[in-house]
Amino acid sequence: MASHAYALDYLTPEPTSPLGMLRILASEHGIREIAFVDSAETPAAPSPLTDICREQLSAYLKGELRDFDVPLDPQGTPFQQRVWQALARIPFGETRSYAEIARDIDNLKAVRAVGAANGRNPLPIVVPCHRVIGRDGTLTGYAGGLERKAWLLELERTHIRHHPMR
Repeated sequence: MASHAYALDYLTPEPTSPLGMLRILASEHGIREIAFVDSAETPAAPSPLTDICREQLSAYLKGELRDFDVPLDPQGTPFQQRVWQALARIPFGETRSYAEIARDIDNLKAVRAVGAANGRNPLPIVVPCHRVIGRDGTLTGYAGGLERKAWLLELERTHIRHHPMR
């Protein structure tokens, strides 16, 4: 657990989900980390921020929420922060390539660095790194595993098909 963190909680999605348990870590400023974990290694010590994040993640996983508005506090380099901000701009149900993210941050030569920053995203799902795919449309690496990535993308596609924006 990070030294500046003060709140910890867990979310266990529906048994039909391959996501497994999610650990939610918050500082006093916002959500610091969301991680895929096998079990609750430390007892939960929730806060209003972790409660909001847990509720929003639950709603997203039920197809009831497309955009998160919980305050965030990810820790990373300025470059990583720019990449994560670009990821957060990818609309629900859409995907982007690493090259498109590099173009979005005005650094066309940084495709590999974008991939590295994407892999270090401490807020999967909320900062949707699962929406980044290979230039040819193939699923590429995901810190949570390709099965989770495929499931999240299908969740969004299914929700859009059944509940298009009006």
